[in-house]
Amino acid sequence: MYQFISPKKIYHGKGSLSRLDNILAELNIKTVFLLTDPILEELGLILPILEILKEKEIRVYLNKNVVPEPPVEVGNRVVEEVRKSKPELVIGIGGGSALDLAKAAAVLAANEGYIEDYLNLSGGKKLTEKGLPKVLIPTTSGTGAEVTDIAVFSLEDTKDVITHEFLLADYAIIDPVLTYTLPARVTAASGIDAFTHALESYTSVNATPVTETLALEAMSRIVGSIRRAVWNGQDQEAREQMALGSLLAGLSFYNAGVAGVHGLAYPLGGLFKIPHGESNAVLMAYVYDYIWPACKDKLGKVAEIFHLPTEGKSEREIAQAVVQGFLDLVRDVGLPTTLADYQIQLEDINRLAENGMKQKRLLDRSPMPFTFEAIQGIYRNAFEGVLVNK
Repeated sequence: MYQFISPKKIYHGKGSLSRLDNILAELNIKTVFLLTDPILEELGLILPILEILKEKEIRVYLNKNVVPEPPVEVGNRVVEEVRKSKPELVIGIGGGSALDLAKAAAVLAANEGYIEDYLNLSGGKKLTEKGLPKVLIPTTSGTGAEVTDIAVFSLEDTKDVITHEFLLADYAIIDPVLTYTLPARVTAASGIDAFTHALESYTSVNATPVTETLALEAMSRIVGSIRRAVWNGQDQEAREQMALGSLLAGLSFYNAGVAGVHGLAYPLGGLFKIPHGESNAVLMAYVYDYIWPACKDKLGKVAEIFHLPTEGKSEREIAQAVVQGFLDLVRDVGLPTTLADYQIQLEDINRLAENGMKQKRLLDRSPMPFTFEAIQGIYRNAFEGVLVNK
C-alpha cells in the first residue's frame, strides 16, 4: 500500500495568481502577513497581491527582509514578527527561501521556542500546533518548496531543516507569469534543482508508482525546456513547462524524498555559501557516477528522456552516457561543473565529507549506501571534474 500527500489545493497555470481572491474569500481573512524580498517588490511582482488585498480591505503586515539561504537568526526574527502582528493568514511569495521562512514562521508562531529548537540534526522539541494557514507562491521553477513540508536553514558549516506535516501549505499557487523576469543564472540553478528533485525521488528507495510517474514527467518537461528558458527568458512556453515540471518534481520528492546529491550539497551551502541549486548542480553527475550500479534500470528510462541511444549497449554504457548527460546539461545552462570553479581546495574535502556524513536522513534514501571513503571520493571527483566510470 502506498500513500501520497499534497497541499489541500494547488492552482497552477498562467493567470492562476488571480485565485488568491477566492482563497481570501473562502477563509474570510481580515489580516495577512506577506513575506517576500525587496527585489520582487522592485520588479512589481507583489503588486497584484497588494491590489487584491487592498480591494478586499485586508490589513497587510509586509515583511521584505527575506535573504537567500536564510540563517536561523533571520528565521527567528520572522517568527517574532508573525507572533507580534497576529495575522490570520501567512502568504509567502518568492524563491525557496521566502517560502521556507513563511512555512516555518506560520507554524512556529503557534508553538513555543524558535527555529533551532526544531531542527532535524540538533533540535529536540516537537511541534504540537498546526499554526496559521499558509498560501505559498513560487517565483522560481524551482525549489518545490510550495508543495513540501520542509524548511531549510543555514548553519555555520552545513544546513539543517525543520520537517513536519504542519509546514505543508494549505494553498499553493504556481503561476509561470511570475517567472518571466527571472535572470538566466537563477533560472538555471533553480531549474537544475527541480531536475535533481525529480531524479533523486525517481531513484529513491521510497519511490512509489505515483512518484515515479510524476518524476519521469517532470524530468521530461525540464530537459525539454530548461535551455530555452535560460537563454531566452521571454520564451513563455518554456517558462510554463519549467513551472509545471518543477511542480511535478516537488510533489514527487515530497513523497519519495531526495537523497545523496542533496545530502552532500548541504555542506557546500553551509561551508562555502554556494547557492542550493548550484550545489546540487555541481554534484549531481558525480554522485550518480558512484551510485549507478544500484539504479541502472531506472537510468535506462532517464536515457530515453535525454534521447540517448540504448540499442546494443550494456547497462554500464547506458549509465555512463546518462551521467555524462547530467554533466552536459549543467554545462549547457552555464553553471560550474567542478568544485574547483568555486575556489574550493583539495584540503577542504575531508571537512566536506565529515559534514556530508551527518545528513543521514537524506543519505538513507539512496539506492546505494554511502561510506565516508565513498563521499570523499565523490567530492574529490567533483573537485577534479572526473567521472571515474567513464
